[in-house]
Amino acid sequence: MAHKSPLETLIELAQKDTEAAAKQLGKAIRAQEETQSKLTMLLQYRDDYDANFQQRAAAGLSASQYGNFLSFLGKLDDAVSGQKKVISDAERKVEFAKSSWQQCEKKRLSYRTLDERAKSVQQHKEAKREQKQTDEFAARSYFYKT
Repeated sequence: MAHKSPLETLIELAQKDTEAAAKQLGKAIRAQEETQSKLTMLLQYRDDYDANFQQRAAAGLSASQYGNFLSFLGKLDDAVSGQKKVISDAERKVEFAKSSWQQCEKKRLSYRTLDERAKSVQQHKEAKREQKQTDEFAARSYFYKT
């Protein structure tokens, strides 16, 4: 069994870290999309409720009905405001997860570059050694022919 170089081990560890960071980024993006979807639903519900309020107000409302509508619209506005804060937090989490993934990927690519350079140097040394052996063999062949 071939022995792994330390760089290959680092590459594998960096790959695992990168995959974990990518999963976290995916979760953060999905959570952000869900919070945005909830805001859209809240806004749609608020618009529908406001339209219902306008329609009923045109037909005539009692003071208590009017107060109830306005109170509930205020609660919906508070919910919308709260959901916007949740979206803001989710967006920060996405940015953090994205930055984390980028750092992991950068590290993985750095290790891979170092490994490729080391392999290139090793191949160059092997090619020189083989050329030297070929030259020595050719010299011996020539020496013994003459």
